[in-house]
Amino acid sequence: MTPSEIFSTANMTAMPMWLLLMALPKWKVTRFLIDYKIVPLLLAILYVVFIVRAIQIGGWMDFGSLDSVMALFTEENAVLAGWIHYLAFDLLVGMWMVNQNAKLKIHRLLMVPCLLGTFMFGPVGFALFIILKTIKKQQS
Repeated sequence: MTPSEIFSTANMTAMPMWLLLMALPKWKVTRFLIDYKIVPLLLAILYVVFIVRAIQIGGWMDFGSLDSVMALFTEENAVLAGWIHYLAFDLLVGMWMVNQNAKLKIHRLLMVPCLLGTFMFGPVGFALFIILKTIKKQQS
């Protein structure tokens, strides 16, 4: 498969999990996928493959300056690895939020913007969840 095809496959692997987190967070299949981190583990395997390819092609990666990091984003395998990194870790944050909400009981309609925000903008959705979590705990 080409890096472009892997990019699409990685996105299509993460998307159903996000939909399950938003629509059916308590369903036994969703819970199984959350508990065993199946999708992030699959993404982690892809990440390893493409980070190794990037290192083989471009040498060891330098994260010491903005210019060095920008140079990394000129190599297709490094960019793909970076994208998969985002997909996996944002998904882990979304799973954590759903797990936290099992105790908090924030209404699902309020959780959707948190999860969607995490899927699309990472820290924005996380921050929104923390705000809602703080408000919910103050009300208890």
